Amino acid sequence: MEVLTQTHWFLLALGALIMGMSKGGIPGAGNLTVAIFALVMEDALGPIGVPLSVGLLLPVLISADIAATVVYRRHADWKYIIRLLPCFLIGTVLGWWVFDYFQGGDDRVNQLKILIGMILLSMTALHFILNFRKKKKKKEPTSTEDDLVQEIPKGSIGLGIIFGSIGGVATMLANAAGPIAQLYLLVMGLPKYAFIGTSAWLFLIVNVCKIPFMVDLGIINWESIAVSGWLFIPAMIGAVIAPIIVKRIHQKFFESMIWFFIVIAGLRMIF
Repeated sequence: MEVLTQTHWFLLALGALIMGMSKGGIPGAGNLTVAIFALVMEDALGPIGVPLSVGLLLPVLISADIAATVVYRRHADWKYIIRLLPCFLIGTVLGWWVFDYFQGGDDRVNQLKILIGMILLSMTALHFILNFRKKKKKKEPTSTEDDLVQEIPKGSIGLGIIFGSIGGVATMLANAAGPIAQLYLLVMGLPKYAFIGTSAWLFLIVNVCKIPFMVDLGIINWESIAVSGWLFIPAMIGAVIAPIIVKRIHQKFFESMIWFFIVIAGLRMIF
């Protein structure tokens, strides 16, 4: 894309780096990337750049997912993936159908921009719900990881249908369904590594399945792939350096800063 300036490239690379860091151990940071890509592409191409940003980001997401599954490949709990995946795919098809509506002119593209902003703010709220549940769980009597794995909460299948369907729509429209799946897996009581590994494998499969839908919508093409290909590098670097950053920087402060900018970006997209 010749319209991309050096500043645009820098911001896209920064967004890809943040996405990699999100997959490498800094939860929620990837939602900031969604906003960065949307705002950069809007600045470069006008309103039509907002839907194109969703397709531009997908290959970058997949590269980061691959890095995460390599690291946590032995920790996935496949019964939860099997439970969520069909509903995620149904939600993806629904999201594909809805997405087509938003490509019908500048007014509808602006509606998509507002919707993405609302999704980002909703995911932010879910993130803090996750943190609240974690803190609450620490205050409760401790259980062994084996007990948590064996205990299946009541209504888990019904919750899987609800969370999976909503997550499928959110991931198709904005590539921002991470907190939805994470909230479900947290409710299911998965141990730490199973939680990370299951989420990584789930989104790798879902994101690969989204490719033909985005190609059909015209938001993934050879030109966008040429740009995404260069962004694989910072995404992979982010996944590698995330554990180092977590050790050297106070993670709570860093995550608070990330979520602050996500809220600002989400509000910017709405207003």
